[in-house]
Amino acid sequence: MIALPFMESFGFEKFASTKIAAAPKRMIFLGMGYGVTADRWYPDTKTVGADYKLPTVLSPLAKHQKDLTIIQNLMHEHSQDGHSGSTFWLTGANRYAIAGQSFHNTVSVDQVAAEQLGKDTRFTSLQLAAKQGSSSGADGHGPGFSLAWNRQGKPIAGLNTPVAAFHRLFSNDNTPLAERQKRLLEQRSVLDTILSDARSVNRKLGKNDTEKLDEYFQSIREIEVRLSKEEQWLTIEKKSPKNPLKEPGESLEGLEEMRMMYDIMAAAMEVDATRVLTYRMPVNSLIQSLGATMSAHSMSHYSEGERRNVSESRDKANAKLLAEFLDKLKATKEADGSSLFDNSTITMGTNLSSVHTLKNCPTLVTGGGAGINHGRHLVMDDPKTPLCNLWLSLLQGTGIQANSHGDSTGKIDQLFTS
Repeated sequence: MIALPFMESFGFEKFASTKIAAAPKRMIFLGMGYGVTADRWYPDTKTVGADYKLPTVLSPLAKHQKDLTIIQNLMHEHSQDGHSGSTFWLTGANRYAIAGQSFHNTVSVDQVAAEQLGKDTRFTSLQLAAKQGSSSGADGHGPGFSLAWNRQGKPIAGLNTPVAAFHRLFSNDNTPLAERQKRLLEQRSVLDTILSDARSVNRKLGKNDTEKLDEYFQSIREIEVRLSKEEQWLTIEKKSPKNPLKEPGESLEGLEEMRMMYDIMAAAMEVDATRVLTYRMPVNSLIQSLGATMSAHSMSHYSEGERRNVSESRDKANAKLLAEFLDKLKATKEADGSSLFDNSTITMGTNLSSVHTLKNCPTLVTGGGAGINHGRHLVMDDPKTPLCNLWLSLLQGTGIQANSHGDSTGKIDQLFTS
């Protein structure tokens, strides 16, 4: 039999097309240690709005300038640690908030975002970090294993090599399903035993120890949640990007190590393995791969001469890597025809401006995910505008329900207006 084709005039339009769901939102935070070359990184405060000149150290980002927002006069009021470029960057916490304790932190903004954005992905969030060793040290970041801190203000471990990140995201476990199920069951059994013992002890404790044990219970609960999620994804194979990544070499360091981490982040978003990513970037290995013979800490105390030259080359390298990352995000299309860039919010920054200075935190935001009106240089009227106002703005702009974050006093309306 021969039939007429589907035609809109006959009411067949609903068969002619399939509605494609809108692409998900994503958030990426890129943390630099030891600040920047402060008198070279920020645009001139006399040129605000769209008519600003991109500083020379950020020149690799020139083709993306209309998609960038550089913000000045953001800071964390309570920050007092001149060696911590990222420890409190995403939290805004007061290290000495609790009497008698030398360290205290709170939840980082990425983890607040992950609670909503990470519900439907294999990995609720992804933490990347630099290798810790004689060549890296803390790299000006301060305490922590990554940029991320949980609801109890405890550090979250990061994957600190491209090899580890690659296998975590893209290598399938060939262990028989029954064996993997048994392994998870054994982990649950251990947790049950620990919880039973802890509850029996709980009846004999004083107030302070009870609070400490409550934190312990919450940590156990987080492990339970992670195990439950692993069970949900146990039979689902990991996806590979359209152009599969080659397994990274073990010897990657510095610039090439960072370039591979960026490629891994782009691939992770392409296959929707996670929607919230943080990267605590290296400094020592970066500047050494650029030819420096000094330490990053020595470089951070620049004045003139070689230290300043190394500092500026570090800034320019970070800008180049970010530009390459944005190229990839713009070139990678979603199912609805938009790009990864259109649906992502990317922030690069640090808690330190330079040396041990904790004001005017270097802050660059890009991506279309939060609805920001980009292409501008913004200078806040108040030189002590809470950096957490930016985090609150990005959360709300991404559609995440949040009334405050850290010491925020409100969102930054200028981000969303002309």
